[in-house]
Amino acid sequence: MQLDIPPGDFAGYIFDLDGTLVDTMPLHYLAWDEAMHGVGLKVKLSDDLFYSLGGVPTRQVAELIGQHYGLTLDPDAVMHTKELLYLKLVHQAEPIGPVVEFLERMALTRPCAIATGGTPDVALPALDAAGLRGFFNVIITPLDVPPGRGKPAPDMFLLAAERMGVPANRCLVFEDAEPGIRAALAAGMQVVHVPSRR
Repeated sequence: MQLDIPPGDFAGYIFDLDGTLVDTMPLHYLAWDEAMHGVGLKVKLSDDLFYSLGGVPTRQVAELIGQHYGLTLDPDAVMHTKELLYLKLVHQAEPIGPVVEFLERMALTRPCAIATGGTPDVALPALDAAGLRGFFNVIITPLDVPPGRGKPAPDMFLLAAERMGVPANRCLVFEDAEPGIRAALAAGMQVVHVPSRR
C-alpha cells in the first residue's frame, strides 16, 4: 500500500482506528453478521453496506443496518451483543504497516490522536492488541461528543485538534471510510485515504 501524503507542515496527526491503523474491519464484519442474524437477518450481511458505515458510531450502525433490512431491533442490545462478539476476536487484530510506520516517525516530533467510531471498551483493546496505545495521549470516541455528532459530523476531529493544542487546519487525518473523510474535510483538515478493503 502506498500512502499519498499531501505536502505541508502539519502540526498534528489524527488517525481513525479500525481499518486505518489496525486491520480490524474483517473482525467487525464477522461480529456484525452474527449479531444481526441473532435479531432476524436471514441473508449474509452486505459487505458494501458494512464498509459504507465505517467510522459511524456503533449504536447508529445497528440502527442503519436494521433499517436497511427492515428489522425491528433494540439498537443498544444489538450494539452490546456485537461488541461482545468482537472482543472475542480482537486479539487477532494486526497493525496496518505503512500507516503505523508513518505514525512511528511522526510521533517522535508531533502530537498524534485517535478519533474512532468505536467506544473505549472496543477501541482500547484493539490498540493494545496492535501494541499502539503508547503513541496516543488523545483518544476521542463517540462518548466525547454529543449524541448524533459522531462521524460524518466534524466534532470528533475538532475535539482531537483542540486536545492536542493544534489548529484544525494544521492537522492531517488518516481515514479509511467515507463518513470519516467527510468529517475531516468538514473540520477543515486534509485527509489521507487508507483503503480498508484489501
